[in-house]
Amino acid sequence: QVRLVESGGALVQPGGSLTLSCVASGTTSGIYYMSWYRQAPGKERELVADISGGGNTNYVDSVKGRFTISRDIAKNTMYLQMVRLKPGDTAVYFCHADVSGTYAGDYWGPGTQVTVSS
Repeated sequence: QVRLVESGGALVQPGGSLTLSCVASGTTSGIYYMSWYRQAPGKERELVADISGGGNTNYVDSVKGRFTISRDIAKNTMYLQMVRLKPGDTAVYFCHADVSGTYAGDYWGPGTQVTVSS
């Protein structure tokens, strides 16, 4: 099994910055792709960014140039650095891992709240 726990969510003013972390534990050797998703009130969950085991990254257009996804495989930790935050970035942010092998499947963290407001 794989367990994911996010942290770092907070209330921040527009234009501010925040870094989210996601720590994976358990059988982490099967993790290749990891992603950040977000879900705003009344909206569907959307993919924000993802990163492969090789370090290749992808971003949704609305966060390109403002968000940076990274991963420290040795620490089993993924990060999402967010700058120039906008009210539209307000959402619960979820960590996701695509796991192969014995415990293959999609794993999710419980989420962390990011609120951008003055």
